[in-house]
Amino acid sequence: MKRVSVTRRHLAAFRAYLWKEEKSRATVEKYLRDMACFAQFAADRPVSREIAIAWKQYLEGRGYAVRTINSMLVSLNRFLEFLGRSDCRVKTIRVQRQTYSAAEQELSREEYLRLLTAAQNRPQLHLVIETICATGIRVSELRHFTAEAVRQSEVTIHCKGKIRTILIPGALRKKLLRFAASRGIAAGPIFLTRGGKPLDRSTVWRQMKSLCGLAGVNPAKVFPHNLRKLFARTFYAMEKDIAKLADILGHSSIETTRIYLMTTGREHLRKLERLGLVT
Repeated sequence: MKRVSVTRRHLAAFRAYLWKEEKSRATVEKYLRDMACFAQFAADRPVSREIAIAWKQYLEGRGYAVRTINSMLVSLNRFLEFLGRSDCRVKTIRVQRQTYSAAEQELSREEYLRLLTAAQNRPQLHLVIETICATGIRVSELRHFTAEAVRQSEVTIHCKGKIRTILIPGALRKKLLRFAASRGIAAGPIFLTRGGKPLDRSTVWRQMKSLCGLAGVNPAKVFPHNLRKLFARTFYAMEKDIAKLADILGHSSIETTRIYLMTTGREHLRKLERLGLVT
């Protein structure tokens, strides 16, 4: 079997392959970012199982979180399949499913409200945070919130080969329409950069981080995806319907939704203490 080194031509072809497979923009960027790192690590060495295992060991040695390592290995295995080198695939790291999350990673409702207060003089950022948390959308889906969709009270999202409809709560709809009118937006995306382009993930992430000091919230908790998780926990606490929640979030597997619903270790400990099994 011919052994090849990873080149820019391979990465460009991999990009085209992922687009053909109808992967989302975020997924394509993630895979390519991971494979650019792998290519740098491999240098001129040809692709082999040995180099793939060495890459896995390198990631482990750098102290990355297991979830991060596994996501990068998934990218690698997909790339190896694309190259026709499935024989070089490596196993992801097996971990026992956690029943609770770290308290320092979970954004609470109180902290969310403090972020909104800190953003009160920044209308667009305030509304972006509220929109993600009130609907459970991915930050990449903000661009689907157009003036036309908001007037209809629902947003249709095409993602990962699926179509789902997001209903907009009445109070949020009014805020979005007022904001659009104040910016003279009658059609198209509501959330825009100064240059008139739809807000992207990195811009929202950076702007949210700028609120941490004023809001008194640990920066490690402040990123768009944590707003989506707060929506999930709040919805489930009220409805107790994980299947419906999975549909709203656009998850193909309920197992993914379960991860969103993990309580903190502190809450888990309180539940254990309430069992009353220690005399």
